[in-house]
Amino acid sequence: MTPLYRHLIAQIAETGPIPLADYMQTCLMHPDHGYYATRDPLGAAGDFITAPEISQMFGELLGLSIAQTWLDQGAPSAFALTELGPGRGTLMADMLRAAAKVPGFTAAAQVHLVEASPTLRAVQHETLQGTSVDWHDRLEDVPDLPIFLVANEFFDALPIRQMQRDGSGWRECCVGQQNGTLTFGLGACLPVPALEHRLADTNDGDIVELCPLGTSIANQIGHRIATHGGAALIVDYGDWHTLGDTFQALSGHAPTDPLAAPGNADLTAHVDFEALAQSAAPAAHSRLIPQGVFLERLGITPRAQTLANGMRGAALEAHIAAHRRLTHPEEMGTLFKVMALYPKDATPPPGCTQ
Repeated sequence: MTPLYRHLIAQIAETGPIPLADYMQTCLMHPDHGYYATRDPLGAAGDFITAPEISQMFGELLGLSIAQTWLDQGAPSAFALTELGPGRGTLMADMLRAAAKVPGFTAAAQVHLVEASPTLRAVQHETLQGTSVDWHDRLEDVPDLPIFLVANEFFDALPIRQMQRDGSGWRECCVGQQNGTLTFGLGACLPVPALEHRLADTNDGDIVELCPLGTSIANQIGHRIATHGGAALIVDYGDWHTLGDTFQALSGHAPTDPLAAPGNADLTAHVDFEALAQSAAPAAHSRLIPQGVFLERLGITPRAQTLANGMRGAALEAHIAAHRRLTHPEEMGTLFKVMALYPKDATPPPGCTQ
C-alpha cells in the first residue's frame, strides 16, 4: 500500500467519495507522493516513452515546422517559444538545434517551459544547459508575445471528469473506499449543462469524458494566438469526438489497475480534440492529422535515410525501428494525432495543411 493510498483512504473515509478528476490530480501532482512530482517517469527505466525520446527526428521536424510558421508570419523579432509538459527537455533541445539553421530564429526566440514538477524541471535544466530558459507553473505566466507552442503528450495527463448517461441526466464517476480498499462508484444523477448537446448522440450507460482544465488551456492558447500571433502544435493520442471509458494507468510500460498503487503509476485518458478546437475558437484549427502522415509530410523518411548513412549493426536496426514506431499505422502513426492552432488569416504550419 503506497503512502498516497493511505492518504486517500483516510480522506475519503472522512469526507466521502471524490470525483475521478480529483483522484487523478492527487495521484499525479500531490507535492509529496504524486507521480510527476516525485520522479522522472520516462525511458526504459520508467513507465513510458514519448516520441522525442524515441528519435531526434521527431523534435527536429517539429522545430522546422515551427520555424517556417514563424517566417510565414513575418518573423517577429521576439516571440515566446513555449512547451507545455516538456518531459526531459529533449523535444525542445531537438527543436532548437534544427531551427537554429533558420536565420534569426534563435535570436528572436525566448524559451518558456510550463512544468509543475520540480523533479522534471531539474532534468530539463540539465538537458538544456547553455540555453536561456524561463520556467512557469502555468501558461498564464508566459509573457504576452507572439507564441509558438508545442504540447506533446500533455493534454492526455490532465484530470478528466467521467460522466455516465442516465436518462436525461448524468452520473459522475467517483473514487470511494470500502473496508479500506479504493473502489469506483457513481454519483447521483444530475443535469450537466456542458453535456446537453451530447444527449443527442448517446444512450443510457454511455460514458463521456470532459477535461475542464484542458479546454481552459486551449482557450488561453487560442486567445493568445488570435491576439498576438503565433501557432500551436498539439500532439497526443485521442480522436475528434469522445465516447467511452478511456481512463487508464501505466506502470513499467504495461497497463495496470489505476486504483492499485496511487502515486506509482501514470494516469491518462484519450484527448477529445474536438473540445480543444472548439475552446480555442478565437484561433483557427487544422484538421486532425495522424502523426505518421504529419511526419511524412515534413520529410521524416528522407531525414531517416540521411541519418542512416554511416550507421551499422544494432544502431541501424534501432534507427529503423524508431522510424517505424513513430510513423507506422500499427504503432504510433495512427493512434497519435496532430492538430495545429493558428490565426484565422494565416497559413497553417507545415505538415498541417488542409
